[in-house]
This record gives sequence, C-alpha cells and structure tokens, in this order.
Amino acid sequence: MTFFPPLTIGLLGGGQLGRMLALAAAKLGLRVHVFAPEADSPAFEVVPAHTVGGYDDEAALTRFAQQVDVITYEFENVPAAAAAFLATLKPVRPGIAALDVAQDRLSEKRFLNGLGIATAPFHAVETLGEIEAGLAETGVPAILKTRRLGYDGKGQVKIAALDEAAAAFAAMGGQPAILEGFVPFCREISVLVGRGLDGAIEVYDIPENVHREHILRTSSVPARIGSETARAAAALGSQIAVALDYVGVLAVELFVVAGVAGESLVANEIAPRVHNSGHWTESVCDVSQFEMHVRAVAGLALGSARRHADVVMENLIGDDVGRVAALMSDPSARVHLYGKRVVRAGRKMGHVNHIRHTMAE
Repeated sequence: MTFFPPLTIGLLGGGQLGRMLALAAAKLGLRVHVFAPEADSPAFEVVPAHTVGGYDDEAALTRFAQQVDVITYEFENVPAAAAAFLATLKPVRPGIAALDVAQDRLSEKRFLNGLGIATAPFHAVETLGEIEAGLAETGVPAILKTRRLGYDGKGQVKIAALDEAAAAFAAMGGQPAILEGFVPFCREISVLVGRGLDGAIEVYDIPENVHREHILRTSSVPARIGSETARAAAALGSQIAVALDYVGVLAVELFVVAGVAGESLVANEIAPRVHNSGHWTESVCDVSQFEMHVRAVAGLALGSARRHADVVMENLIGDDVGRVAALMSDPSARVHLYGKRVVRAGRKMGHVNHIRHTMAE
C-alpha cells in the first residue's frame, strides 16, 4: 500500500534522529506523531502530536497506532515485543526482521557471515571458561561486548591481556556476551543505503569516520579509499538491505583492512535506521538520509543520493556547543542543534557540516 499526504507517520523514539526525521517529513507535508517514554524528548518540540508512554504499555501503543498510518523507529533498541505488537495494528517499516538481527550482536554476526560478509572472529560467551576458550583462538587484544543494548562504547570491555578475562567477565554483570577478535583496520567507513517499498535502492557516497572515546567525532566525504573499495561497500550495503527486505535507510559500519592484495572490508555492525555518519547528507545531497527514510516509509519515490560537494560532518559533543557562535560566522559551516537543554560530557548536542567546494578547502 502506498501512502500520500496527508499521511501521519508514527515514530518510535524521540531523540535527535527522530527530531530530524520529523523535520524532513514536515517538508514533504507529512505529519509525525512521536511515541517515547521521556517527557523531555527533543523530537516533541517539532511535531504536532506526541505520546509519552512506556514501550510495554500496550494500551498506550494501541492509542498511538490508531492515530497513525504507518510506523517507523529512530533507534534499533526499541523493544522487539513492542514493534511486533504494533505490526499487528499498522505497517511497521523497516520490518521486524531488521530489529531481530540488529538487536543481538551474535545474531548479527551470524547473519552477516551467512551472506558471505566478513566480520571479526567471534565467540558466544556466557561463562568465564568460554571467554578463555575464545581468547585462545582470537588472541589479544579482543573486545567483550554485551549481546544486547550498548552504543557509543557502552556495554563493552577491551581485553588487552589474558589475565584480564575474569575482570571483563565480571563487568558484563552476568549478561550474555560476545567476544570479538581485533581487526587491524587502517580506517573506519560506513555505507548508507536507502531502499524503497518497490525495491528501488539508492546508496550515498562513502564517509570516512573518526571516533574518539568510542563516540563518532567526524565523518568526511569522500573517504580516502579506492574506487573498488567504495563499490564493494555499496554492494555490501545493498545486499544486506535486500536480504532483510528492508524499507528505509540503513547504515553498515565497516573496517577497511589494508593488505598486500589491496583493501578489504570487514563488517562491524548494522544500524537499521538513519545514522550519525550520514548527517552530512542534509547539506550536500539532493535528498538527505532523513528525507529518504521518510519517503521510503511513506511509499514514495526515494529521490537521489547524489552529492554536490565535499564535506566534513563534526559532532558537537558536550561543551563543544560553546563554539556555536563562532561556527555560525563561518560561511562554509551548517550548524544543526538538537534542542537539548542540559549539557553533559559525551552528550551529542548537535552537529556542524563543514562544506568544502574545492580541493584546496
């Protein structure tokens, strides 16, 4: 079923991604109704309707579904049970399959390997003995991660030596975990893919990402990779979107590994949503990732992912927001703030796209 304005999109999650999706929808004449547990959700400020409720409150979810035509989500940790319940009431796009894969790091790795896509070596872990057995194969350093939840470095512990295994296991607090071997990458990139209800696919140019303290700091386009690597990343992202029968925009985080035979790609994780490394698209592309996701969810044509200029997206984290006045005096900077009232260390307050129209810049 294809929807046209005046469609109302139900959006699970009210953070900055939801806010930017709602702004993109408004430009197309589409309404957005946000459902989120937090009363101070940033997205609430830019939508005509919102519901404050828990994802386990089926009565609230039902009332929400009755007021919308189609439902999407801004983050992959929406409880799968809530999404499945809503899917009995209204179309949910992307579908539940994407959440099932992305919410469990073990399932995600197995899914990727099943498609022939390389990942870090991994082992399921529920006991200290399983960590020790895994380390015997992966060696150190390695990363122990909770299988569920966790982002921006949360829910993971680096194991630099074999005698650190017990402390790492204790840090998991008894949660099911996954041990991942170290990938000797030379850079990190991501691929952002839009897929429509009709199966049409658009792929954005590949950004090169720099993290600091596990948080994305910059995404630069174009990435410093070969053309064959860029094509391989685009094909990999498209393959995943098709395998999931995905509708919307998804991102795949990738490691680039340099070898004697050239560059190769190792998949890190799938994000079944618009992604921080794609914020640059709102300033230099025909259609931003936010608008493309909205278009896909609404059953409309995706539009074009074509890029018009080189760009560096910089996250404004914590006290970085104090630089906003200076950034606004830069004619090449496009500042986007998220409406958050409280500044905290490590909190994403906004981002700025530094547009580069020439190689010299």
